[in-house]
Amino acid sequence: MFVCEGPRVIAAALDQGVPLIEVFVGVDASPAAQAAAVRADQAGISVRRLAAGVAAKVGATTTPQGIFGIAWRPRVGTSALAGVDLCVVAPLLTDPGNAGTLIRSSAAAGASIIVLGPRSVDAYNPKVVRASAGACFAVQILEGVPAMKVMEALGDAGVRRVGAVASGGKPPEQVDLRVPTAIVVGHEAAGLDAELPVDELVTIPMHATESMNVAMAGTVLLYEAARQRRTRS
Repeated sequence: MFVCEGPRVIAAALDQGVPLIEVFVGVDASPAAQAAAVRADQAGISVRRLAAGVAAKVGATTTPQGIFGIAWRPRVGTSALAGVDLCVVAPLLTDPGNAGTLIRSSAAAGASIIVLGPRSVDAYNPKVVRASAGACFAVQILEGVPAMKVMEALGDAGVRRVGAVASGGKPPEQVDLRVPTAIVVGHEAAGLDAELPVDELVTIPMHATESMNVAMAGTVLLYEAARQRRTRS
């Protein structure tokens, strides 16, 4: 199980039909939190009221949001990689904010799966869940599988593996992202592991910096894939 905090995350869980186990809301919580609690109650989920000030003590944020939920943690296996049309592979993503942002971008751009390697941050860390703004409920998350095994499974499934590098790759618009594609991004500081089997390298053109934040780079490439697919005849 894992904890969901904040009205936006609770609302996203309800929107996606996630069977929350319980919801806790402070009597002094914001109107948005109270509204999310009412929705949960109407959906048949047990809602417990917290006395004034309790949410501030148990919340993980600087400004407590007054509502928490407990959800079942989904288990996704490598079988989910079969039939992938668009996904993201991040073998070593250690920053919760980057992981949450990339999960959010993946869901928004239409990717079905994001893969986080064994040494990546926990996808259901409260900071990651908050940064995803509830997108963790809208996209499958595969965790804990060695990157080489994931890359080989994608290759066997006929998915084109496109590695993002700071230099030396093709511009995104020159890479065909309309076919089944895995966008592979590297570590925040070290970049992409040169030993990973990729089919093509892509580099985002930059004017005044040598590299981009990994979550932003992944977002740019996801939306280039979405753009190409919108114009596909």
